[in-house]
Amino acid sequence: MLRRRSAGILLHPTSLPDGRIGDSAFAFVDFLRSAGCAAWQLLPLGPTGRARSPYSLVSAFAGAARLLPDDILLREAGRPRELADFIERERTWLHDYALFTILKTRYDDAPWWRWPAEARDRKAGFVTLQANRQAEAMAEVFRRQFLFSLQWEALRRYANERDILMYGDLPMFPVADSVDVWVNRHLFKLEPDGRASVTAGVPPDLFAADGQSWGNPVFDWDAMRVEGFRWWRERVGHELHRFDLLRWDHFRGLLATWEIPRGAKTAREGEWRDVPGHELLAALRRDLGALPLIAENLGIITPDVERLRGDFALPGMHVFQFGFDGSEDNPHLPRNHETQGVAYTGTHDNDTTLGWFRSLAPEVRARVLEETGGAEADMPWPAIRAVLRSLARLAVVPMQDYLSLDSAHRMNRPGVAEGNWLWRMEQGDLSEGLAEKIRESVQAAGR
Repeated sequence: MLRRRSAGILLHPTSLPDGRIGDSAFAFVDFLRSAGCAAWQLLPLGPTGRARSPYSLVSAFAGAARLLPDDILLREAGRPRELADFIERERTWLHDYALFTILKTRYDDAPWWRWPAEARDRKAGFVTLQANRQAEAMAEVFRRQFLFSLQWEALRRYANERDILMYGDLPMFPVADSVDVWVNRHLFKLEPDGRASVTAGVPPDLFAADGQSWGNPVFDWDAMRVEGFRWWRERVGHELHRFDLLRWDHFRGLLATWEIPRGAKTAREGEWRDVPGHELLAALRRDLGALPLIAENLGIITPDVERLRGDFALPGMHVFQFGFDGSEDNPHLPRNHETQGVAYTGTHDNDTTLGWFRSLAPEVRARVLEETGGAEADMPWPAIRAVLRSLARLAVVPMQDYLSLDSAHRMNRPGVAEGNWLWRMEQGDLSEGLAEKIRESVQAAGR
């Protein structure tokens, strides 16, 4: 799938100077081109909850209207026929999303399982009555989603015309308080009152000593299979219409889910439950053809996960920061990277490479410098150049690393509820000098 050596930058739109997909986003595309990069990797683009995590989406299909510049939000749709076509084309999710957002406001943002029974259980008469009564508010949600679609398509077209791919991210699990779970309760393991009976997470790993409990409800895969994986086919098809390339977050979850019982004190109390991932990917391939997916194969990865990835020829990930456990066959060491893979200095969940390097024990720092052939004073650039020289066809570096920023500028700290997703570039960070430095490093690595 990855046919040529290329480089990309990881930067979510909220980290642009204005945090929007307006002029600064188009300017970033110009910067990517000037820097010799061919991919822009973003985090999920959907509407988020209070914590504003792009992995806690209110809808797996909608776009976040808050990413639109104010001048675009103030516009009239202006294209009534196109708006009507959009509403019809997106009918499988758009009406439900609009009603969900309206009811969230009516019920003071309470989670849907605490709504009055007729709303919680989507009684047919109630849904029809509310859709009719709230027609004007529903129309405003439709308009904003239409404007988001137009703006995103314009940005992607602008990037593609400059030979830059838009590389998206697919979270594995919807959040409990989402329209997806409200509408599709039969597809999740829920109590009769709508609350999750088990939640998803991971056992202890490099990110968290007690594992991670995400709080997301777990899929009922038997019910999914009965419907021919309809929800997944619609969702992945929707995202592949939005992006050129898609990273499947927590790919390991396609073989088994770490299910944590309700009321457990830590994620350590969970257990693995099998998932029919091969059936799902086969259904997606039948429906959508070739799958331009990258598998996030980080954490505890067993041979069956790698077999699944191989069966569908999906590139995996290599993260430089994970390469220094002392093992010579560590797959994250640049010399061990796969050609059909994506190499990173770090991801949105990692510390910045400079912050990470400063936190290392002296003997590990020495190994990093030996591996990269660089000097401590130049960090993180020795790590960046090592990743760019990797055999992996695509090399992606977070913007914070190219800006040589420390731990105060990291995007996310897994397991920490507050203070995440806030980092934003300064005006002037995207200088011609930086673009030239990146371009020289990219070209020197044959990308």
